[in-house]
Amino acid sequence: MQRNNERAVRVIEHVWIPLADGTRLAARIWLPDNAGTDASPVPAILEYIPYRKRDGTRSRDEPMHHYFASNGFAAVRVDMRGSGESDGLMADEYVLQEQDDGLEVIEWIARQPWCSGAVGLMGKSWGGFNALQIAARRPPALKAIITVYSTDDRYADDIHYKGGCLLNDNLWWGSIMLAYQGRPPDPLLYGAEWRSAWIERLDKLPFFPALWMEHQHRDNYWRHGSICEDWSAIQCPVFAVGGWADSYTNAVFRLMAGLQVPRQGLIGPWAHIYPHDGVPGPAVGFLQEAVEWWNRWLRPEHNDSSRSMSKRPALRVWMESARAPQTTYAMTPGRWISEAAWPSPSVAMQPLFLGDATLTRTAPDTAARVLVHTPQGHGVAAGEWMGTGVAGESPADQRIDDGLAQVFDSAPLSEPLALLGMPELEIDVSSDRPVGYLCARISEVMPDGSATRVSYGVFNLTHRDGSAEPVALMPGERIRVRLTLDACAHEFGVGNRVRLSLSTTYWPLIWPAPEDVTLELTLGNTALHLPVRETKGADLPVEFHAPERGPATPTEQVRGGSMTRTSSYDLTAGEWTYITEGIGGLFGEGVQRFTEIDTTVEHNLKRSLKIQGNDPLSARYTLTQSLRMGREGWDILVRSEVHMSADKEHFYLTGSLQAEENGERVRERSWDETIPRLLL
Repeated sequence: MQRNNERAVRVIEHVWIPLADGTRLAARIWLPDNAGTDASPVPAILEYIPYRKRDGTRSRDEPMHHYFASNGFAAVRVDMRGSGESDGLMADEYVLQEQDDGLEVIEWIARQPWCSGAVGLMGKSWGGFNALQIAARRPPALKAIITVYSTDDRYADDIHYKGGCLLNDNLWWGSIMLAYQGRPPDPLLYGAEWRSAWIERLDKLPFFPALWMEHQHRDNYWRHGSICEDWSAIQCPVFAVGGWADSYTNAVFRLMAGLQVPRQGLIGPWAHIYPHDGVPGPAVGFLQEAVEWWNRWLRPEHNDSSRSMSKRPALRVWMESARAPQTTYAMTPGRWISEAAWPSPSVAMQPLFLGDATLTRTAPDTAARVLVHTPQGHGVAAGEWMGTGVAGESPADQRIDDGLAQVFDSAPLSEPLALLGMPELEIDVSSDRPVGYLCARISEVMPDGSATRVSYGVFNLTHRDGSAEPVALMPGERIRVRLTLDACAHEFGVGNRVRLSLSTTYWPLIWPAPEDVTLELTLGNTALHLPVRETKGADLPVEFHAPERGPATPTEQVRGGSMTRTSSYDLTAGEWTYITEGIGGLFGEGVQRFTEIDTTVEHNLKRSLKIQGNDPLSARYTLTQSLRMGREGWDILVRSEVHMSADKEHFYLTGSLQAEENGERVRERSWDETIPRLLL
């Protein structure tokens, strides 16, 4: 609903942005109706991603960018080189060419008659990544950024690796990118050359999951685009957003601590969804927050926003409270808290020492030894690595996994215990194999025994001295390691317990080590260090407007969809199987038709992960998907199938992709890759 003070909006469906090398990037633009027609050009906001402005993110783009335009900004949504209707080819994610193109796009926007010369850059996920990366290149017209669900460290905190372990989402995401990039430009916008451009994309399509698996350590490939390598490179203000149900939250704390520019942090309970649509709730008026941010930095004369921003706490966080474990949350209980700065003087690390199945505030007298050895199927209660706001993705009752793990419990708490930040586990350990993983979970245990996961971490022990050059373990040699768990904001309730669960496996989140491993822990001064928040006074108030957004994208639901997640154990074969299947849409949203452009989109994906008993080499992973799009007379179908397995020395990846137009095969691609295992 348009408010009285909002401006009318003019939408330009398609604009070519020319680059110096002759490549054209495709843009969709929302303008205040009088922009460029009077003496008052407006600041511009750019979102620059590869997910197809025409028929990919259209339903999300319209309400957000229309809202910005109605509040006096030009909003520009650009498809990256090789995606959507943009020319060229995409070789990989976050390449230097992507940044170079982004610099040219910003310069082009700043020159337009409707632009004041001030540009802001924002994005979620991929767009949040390149907002940081392009800011580090310091284009003169870029005055501020908003980065949502992103990372400062591409190796340590992205969808490929975690703690030196291979995330199984690497194959999932790589498979999705094959289908995404297998789609053609829309002929109605691209013109007669659309089919030849499509065929060139298909012929040059990289096998994305293998590409990322060829870099198993933190080499220059991952350092590129990781802005933690040089915090000083970013000189413009940064607004960083995370969500507890998402996987890109640790970076908010590091950005707040590392950057030296004006910065704001916001972490809510949300999954991988912009906060004005945030699930789990509560959602907040994020677009109003963004408009205030843009007014402050893109309109220096906007004194009201400057005063408002100066009073805002540096970090606002949803502090979760005790809740029963369940795999789907519409809302999460908790409250908003604030910190004037991060690191915060209100947070201090406090140890809980590991004893005989206990966590205590004092170290035990003797250095007992404990073995940790878990079946390969341990981890079925983990939930998804990245929440997307759909049913069944949150961690289940941790008792399902705790029965297979080594567990340490505190006494019932006599007062609330609030954590804010990243817990750390400091431990003495030895392994009976050259490669071993240590996985740690922190849970809140209720009086009835149910357990809700609060934080977790996984660590490849060969990375004990760093991830650039891992070193094999000497079997039986005792080493001291420090495992950093994911950031959290959680208040444990009175009468509940803190539980630490340790394991050597975490399937299906991570690929298993090459051999079945037993770890020996030496207790004594081994401790779990918790970031305890002691409030010495009232928090600065945290208030949000109710969510607002622009008009919805006109769509028609052609057919319903579904999303299923199942985990099973075959007692005869001793095999665990984990299956997820989205029908109609990637996350079960159903088949939709964008009525303005008469385009129907359908996406189906099924993944199956299997593993047996104590045999890590039995792991098998298969993904099949189909992506259909088009209109009468133009029907495009892309199918793919990807498989992964491994022995002790190698990973084996195979893939196939078929692309059809109106029922006829246009191209077929296949891949068969053998990749050495490097202490992984």
